[in-house]
Amino acid sequence: MGTVFQLPWTRIESWPESIGTLQDSGFIVAGMTLGEGAITLDELVAEDHEKLALVFGSEGHGLTPAADRRLDSRVTIPVMGGVDSLNVAAAAAVAFYATR
Repeated sequence: MGTVFQLPWTRIESWPESIGTLQDSGFIVAGMTLGEGAITLDELVAEDHEKLALVFGSEGHGLTPAADRRLDSRVTIPVMGGVDSLNVAAAAAVAFYATR
C-alpha cells in the first residue's frame, strides 16, 4: 500500500462544483490533461504552490468539460515514443513524485 495513508486526499460529492471549495480554501487546483493550454508538470512544480490539489480524470475520457472549466491550471506529463498518455495510476504516481 506504500504511503497511501500519508498522502492527503479527499472525495468530493458535489463534483465538479466543489472545486470552488478547494479554491476558497487557498488551493491551486491543477488538472492533469492533454488539453490545449496545458503546461508541463515541470512548469507546475517550478511554480512551487504551497497548497496544490491535483485532479485526475477517468482513463479514456479524462476530465469532464465542466471540471476543466473550473481548473486554475491544466498540466500534462510529456511522454516520448509516440505514447499520447499514461493511465491514471501511472500519471498519479509521476505527478505525486514530482510535486512531493
